Amino acid sequence: MSRYLTPPKIGLLAVINLYTSGVIPSSATIPILSYLSSHLLPVRSQSSAQDNEPSYSGFTVSIEQLQSATISHGSAIPGRTVWDLVLKQLWSINSLDVLHTFIDDLESLFEQSAGSSPAGDEDLASTQPKRMLLSANSPFGAFVRRTQLEFTRLQFHDATKLWKNLLIYRAPTLTFWKRRNPAAGIHSFDSNLEGSSLRGDGKIAGIIYAGLLGDVTNDVNDSTNDMENLFEYQIARMERLGHRVPQALQVQLRAMAQPGVTVPNASYYMQYDEDPPLMVIKLTDAVGFLTLGDLETIATARENHDMPCLNYSLSWLYQFGRTHPEEMTKIQQKGVLGSEKEALSFLKSKAKESNTWPLLSTTILSEAKLILSDGDSVSQASESVLKASHLNVTKGINEAHGGQMLMHASIFDRLGMTIVELLDRQLARKGRYEEALCRMDEVDPEALRTLKYQQYWTTFLGLLKIRRHLYRRDELDAGEDVLAQLHAAPAGVPELQFNVSIVEIELQIRRGDYSKALVLQEQLITKLNQQDSDISQRLKAMMLKAHIFEKAGIPQKGFSLAIRVASLAHKARLLPILWEAVGAICRILVSVKEFDAAVRLLESVLPQALECEDCASAAYLFSCLADGHMGLAGQAKDGSLHRKERLTKTSESLDRAFAECSKIEDIKGQCEMLAKKATIMHLNGDPVLANDCAAKYLDTRRVAKG
Repeated sequence: MSRYLTPPKIGLLAVINLYTSGVIPSSATIPILSYLSSHLLPVRSQSSAQDNEPSYSGFTVSIEQLQSATISHGSAIPGRTVWDLVLKQLWSINSLDVLHTFIDDLESLFEQSAGSSPAGDEDLASTQPKRMLLSANSPFGAFVRRTQLEFTRLQFHDATKLWKNLLIYRAPTLTFWKRRNPAAGIHSFDSNLEGSSLRGDGKIAGIIYAGLLGDVTNDVNDSTNDMENLFEYQIARMERLGHRVPQALQVQLRAMAQPGVTVPNASYYMQYDEDPPLMVIKLTDAVGFLTLGDLETIATARENHDMPCLNYSLSWLYQFGRTHPEEMTKIQQKGVLGSEKEALSFLKSKAKESNTWPLLSTTILSEAKLILSDGDSVSQASESVLKASHLNVTKGINEAHGGQMLMHASIFDRLGMTIVELLDRQLARKGRYEEALCRMDEVDPEALRTLKYQQYWTTFLGLLKIRRHLYRRDELDAGEDVLAQLHAAPAGVPELQFNVSIVEIELQIRRGDYSKALVLQEQLITKLNQQDSDISQRLKAMMLKAHIFEKAGIPQKGFSLAIRVASLAHKARLLPILWEAVGAICRILVSVKEFDAAVRLLESVLPQALECEDCASAAYLFSCLADGHMGLAGQAKDGSLHRKERLTKTSESLDRAFAECSKIEDIKGQCEMLAKKATIMHLNGDPVLANDCAAKYLDTRRVAKG
């Protein structure tokens, strides 16, 4: 297999030569240029409408494809198509010497800079016909220069092999060529055989071209450069779309990588996962990925001062460490990246030096994420996001807008500003499940072809369904089924795994299995501490433990936890978690009969907590407030005005809590509020309203079961 130069590329050179000579009319210019560009410019993953087309056609050109692309276009020569002229050029190369001449003459296609040509050549150039000249840096010019360079590097036997492959390549057009040139004979493919002294009885031709017209070898039209491009194309496609490699293609790729077969560098790093048959590419060369057990990429890039490769490798390693922190032990021991802040600072400086703007934007966003994870200043994180936004707009980095918007949403979520947060999560918090499901269904299926996006979509959809099943009293088994499906899916982003773990613990709390819930919570905390996870995740997990103690009837055991969470959440400006921690503290104050302190604390935070528009959190706080007012009413004298006022406020708080529970379809919460309100009505001496609340309680249970 040739390294670069192949007969199809000589065919493309013939088309370029015709284009520069001015024999292609204006009507055929755009189709011909489009055809050339499709084979010379870097291949990118095409849209789904073109997925059924053979991917390999973009890397090599058969003689039939060349014919179909040019035969329908007329040329400036009357009675001749572009295909006729291409065929004439190909058959005019009738010896190895002529092939050398053809490659050498390509130098005339380039425009000469001032003073670069000898004075005697100017008169010669004035007598030659005018033709279009190529810029050395243009796509066509770069291709022609690369072809010349590769041809001069060929050894004699490689040049001879290229010549023989060219004969095989154009052999199917012999019949068509004879129609236009009746004088063409059986030995017209080589001018040296046309002389009678050499033709003889064909012995010399048989020796030189033995088996030429027999079975065509597989590497006639292919080169290692073509295969390298094919591998890179497939790798990029799998990364972007999550494509699986068919079994038949796996067999072909393995055959290419057999010992003794010349293959591109990328094929040495192919591995297959048989179940499912997803090809996992591990590249340790200058354009590829980094494996955990082997850091040759970084070492080689540093030795060769290959800054783009070094920046890419370090960036990939950093992102890998954020996604799979448990796999980073060996890397951290080697001290490749140092601390996260040092790694980000290094990547920022190198990205600025090499003008790698996408890497700089991603690094700035990673810096903002690190700031939030450590619980540092939210304003500093917002500043980093604004820097990345400015960079994305000024440099046209479209692929970074999604990450930028997600980081914006994360900042607003921590501040409790759900009005500008993720829409589906906002709708779910408000209890608008059907609208949230419709929004999820409206996601473009094309976007879900990317594996990461598909994992996010599937997990969020499952979490939305589980959350709804949790609040419905008799649908916990359905929630268990959805949870089992999420656990069966391959491990994805750590944030998604954390959310799944949270709903699993909440499901056990709803079932009343507090022992199992506590075991799961301890396992989650241990995992988060080992991975040095986001502070919001650790605080959320700590709050679950306080809730477990509360549900188990021993809220005082969670007092130190709630105080610690409130302090850290206030420092990190994690407002939704702060309000939740305040509610847990007030529950503890109520349990020790500190009703006045609990009421004053709740009344001070409720206005800000309601701005988060989280129905579950609002219902929890109003329920705590009702318990506080009820405790103060119990401390007042019977029949006093103060007692009546407290009972009235208790009833109002219960109504607000019931309304919030109704929005999220929390059946258990609704029944609890109705039962408490019926008790208040009974204490107020109003049996009619008490019976109404009891009847409504039974109706709610009946509707939930129905």
